[in-house]
Amino acid sequence: RIVDPETKQDLPESQVGEIWVKSIQNLKSYWKDPAATQEAYPEGLDDDGRGWFRTGDAGYISDGFLFIHDRVKDMIISGAENIYPAEIENVLMGHPEIADAAVIGVPDEKWGETVKAIITPAPDSDPDEADLIAYCRENLAHYKCPTSVDRMQMIPRNPSGKILKTELRKPYWEGRDRSVN
Repeated sequence: RIVDPETKQDLPESQVGEIWVKSIQNLKSYWKDPAATQEAYPEGLDDDGRGWFRTGDAGYISDGFLFIHDRVKDMIISGAENIYPAEIENVLMGHPEIADAAVIGVPDEKWGETVKAIITPAPDSDPDEADLIAYCRENLAHYKCPTSVDRMQMIPRNPSGKILKTELRKPYWEGRDRSVN
């Protein structure tokens, strides 16, 4: 089942939303944490102890197949557009002068958020910001393209290799009325 993460309404085929699953294998509750259980099962559990579980993953169904896009919490909302960083990161990783890449949403007065790429250049490379943005524009819809590019010697990751996006976003959102985790 694919659901709009804001309205909790089912979405039509091929539209990206949050993936919800219902299975006998789902956990029934979080240990001593009813608030987390309610968040995970917003519609509650049925008489058999099953309910629709919010995976936190964004994806869509097409021709009976499930396609996973990204994590819902990493989604960037710029104007009225939902932008999934994984798609942009995949494009950036195809650039020969980039060794690693992460994409986050940063504050923007006009659009709420805008796309920022954070890259680690490949050895002996010095990619130009304008060239990287142009490369993205050749491979992505215009609204998905980074508006700026920062560099890091090493993009922070957890032991399993997942990018620590909360850590990357923190300096851009500090002191703001609104925050993104």
